[in-house]
Amino acid sequence: MSIDELYARAGVDGWRLRKAVSLLSDGRWWTLADVVRETATSRRTIEALMRALPLEHRDQHVRIPTEQVKHYNISISSSISDPVSHLVDTSVVSRLAELIAKAPRGRSALDHVSATPETVVRRALLLGARFWLPGSRLLCVGDHDLTSLAVRLIHPEVEVMVVDIDDRILAYIDEQDLGVTTRWADLRLGLPASARGFADLAITDPPYTPDGVGLFVARGLEGLRDRDEGRVLLAYGASERTPMLALKVQHALADLQLLNEAIYPDFNRYDGAEAIGSAADLYVLRPTTKTWPAVASRVDRLATAIYTQGPQSVESSEAAPPDLGDYAPDLLVGDWPRDLLPGVPRVRLSTWLAKPYAAHVSRVAIHAPAGLEAALPRLVLAARDAEVRVFGTASSVRLPPTPDAITKRILSNSHGKVANTWREGLVAELGLTKNQARARIPAWAGATALELPMHRLTELATEVARSREDEDPGAHEV
Repeated sequence: MSIDELYARAGVDGWRLRKAVSLLSDGRWWTLADVVRETATSRRTIEALMRALPLEHRDQHVRIPTEQVKHYNISISSSISDPVSHLVDTSVVSRLAELIAKAPRGRSALDHVSATPETVVRRALLLGARFWLPGSRLLCVGDHDLTSLAVRLIHPEVEVMVVDIDDRILAYIDEQDLGVTTRWADLRLGLPASARGFADLAITDPPYTPDGVGLFVARGLEGLRDRDEGRVLLAYGASERTPMLALKVQHALADLQLLNEAIYPDFNRYDGAEAIGSAADLYVLRPTTKTWPAVASRVDRLATAIYTQGPQSVESSEAAPPDLGDYAPDLLVGDWPRDLLPGVPRVRLSTWLAKPYAAHVSRVAIHAPAGLEAALPRLVLAARDAEVRVFGTASSVRLPPTPDAITKRILSNSHGKVANTWREGLVAELGLTKNQARARIPAWAGATALELPMHRLTELATEVARSREDEDPGAHEV
C-alpha cells in the first residue's frame, strides 16, 4: 500500500502517520520503538507505514534518505499541548531515571511495563498544577513506575502511601527513605485497612483489561477520605486499532458512576507496550453521589483474572478443583466446590484477610489458585494458631521466624495493628510505660501484620530484639 493510500485510509486520524513521516525525514536515525512511542501509535500501524517508505537502514535504526526527504518532509507540531512540559526539571528526570534503572525488573504476569522517567515526573507535576497539595495525601494503587518517589521529590509536603502486590517494589521504595508509607496488598482480595479512607487523591496504572481497570479504580476510590472533592487519576491506553476495547474500559468506569473530568491524550509514555503505541491517556475521575453504592455492590464481583498474561490472565483456563485427600478441615477458605464437605463453614479469601474468623477452628483448608502466591504467607498468618494446609498451588509458604514471645504474639494477632501488640509486649516484659514503649517502635509498625511488606515481616524479630535493648530511643511516633 502506498503512503498516499495510507493517508487516505487514516482520514482525520492521519496526523499520527504524518508525524511519523516528519520524524523519519528529520535527518536523525530512529528505531521502530522510538517512532511508536513518539507518535503514540501502535507498532502494527508504524510497521505498515515503514513498508510504504523508501528507508535506509543502519543496524536497528532507519530514516528517509537525504535525497528523498524533499518528497516527504512535513512540518507538523504536536497535536495536543502538554500542560506541564514547561515545568519539567531535567535534574529530577535524571534522578528518576537512576531510580527506575536500579528498581526490580517488571513481571509480565503482573502486566508490568515501565513508564519513562519523564512521564513519572510529569505525573507529579500535573498533580501540583491541578490540585492544592499542601496537607494532602496521595494513594498509589500499584507503583511499579515509582510515581510515589517522584511525588515525594517534587512535592515533599504530600503524604504518600503505596499499596502493591510486589514485595520487591515495596522493599525498593522503602530503601530510598523518601518518606513513602508502603503496604502489601493483592487488590483482588481487598484494600489494606490502613489504606481505606486514607487519601485525597489516588493514582493508578493498572492492568489494561476492563476488570483490571475497574478493580484498581474501585480500590482507589475505597482509599479516598475526601468523597466530595477527591479524585482518582488513571493511566489507560489502547491501540488506535481497537476502539471497542477502550469502550469496554469506559463502560467499566461508567459502572462505577464516575465523571470523566478530564482526559489528557497520550500523556503517559512507556518503554514497551508497543501494541498500544507505548502510550496511555491520563484520566482524571471524579466520584459522584452514586459512586459509593456502585463500588460497594460491584467491587467484590469483579473477576480475579485481570491480567493479560500469566495464570491469572483473562484467557487462562480454570484449573480443576483441588483434592483434600485425607485432610478433614473444620473450615474451608477460598473457592471450593459446593458439594464438598456439606456442613463445614466457608469463608472467602477476601473476608479471611479482612477480619479474624469469629469462631475457634483447629484445621483450615485454604484454596489459593495459581497467581495468588504473594498472598500465601498472609493467608496462613490469618489463621492465627490453627493448623493450615494450602491447596491449589505448588508454591511453598515461608513464614518469618518467631524466636521470642513478642514476635509470636504480633504474628498470632495478625489482624491487629503491629504497633499496639508490640507496645503491650514491651510494657509487660520490661515494665515500661506506654509512652516509653511507643518510642521504641518504628513508624512502619502502624499497620497489621497482614499489610506489612515481606521485608518488614522478615526483619520483625530483629527489630523487636532491638526495641528490647533500646536505652535511649529516638522519638518514633506511630
